[in-house]
Amino acid sequence: MYLVSACLAGINCKYNGKNNYNEKVFNLVKEGKAIPVCPEQLGGLMTPRIPSEIKIIDGKRRVINKEGQDVTEQFEKGAQEVLRICKEFNIDKVILQPRSPSCGVGKIYDGNFNGTLIDGNGITADLLIENGIKILKEDF
Repeated sequence: MYLVSACLAGINCKYNGKNNYNEKVFNLVKEGKAIPVCPEQLGGLMTPRIPSEIKIIDGKRRVINKEGQDVTEQFEKGAQEVLRICKEFNIDKVILQPRSPSCGVGKIYDGNFNGTLIDGNGITADLLIENGIKILKEDF
């Protein structure tokens, strides 16, 4: 069993109300081999929502939306919920959406909302990695 970013399964849960449909991921869900989740929705954020990126503020990693609001708490709550689901269902492999402030692995946006990518992971990705869960690319 896999856990997958819901947007990759075609669920319209991205910040802009759209998805990042990936046929392979969709088929995993359709076949009952994957559970789709959106950490941002699980954290209490609505869809659509204001885009957010990770910034370092006073030495701490914060998630700030494009209007300057700190939404770190919602991102962390969603990450904890995703981890709980993984533990509940003994899931040790997840497929996450690249570049996302929640799900991004290896590269995320730089926090300036200009499309620049930097090395780093999203909030959910980091928590899952810290707990020994393997992250797969969406082209697994």
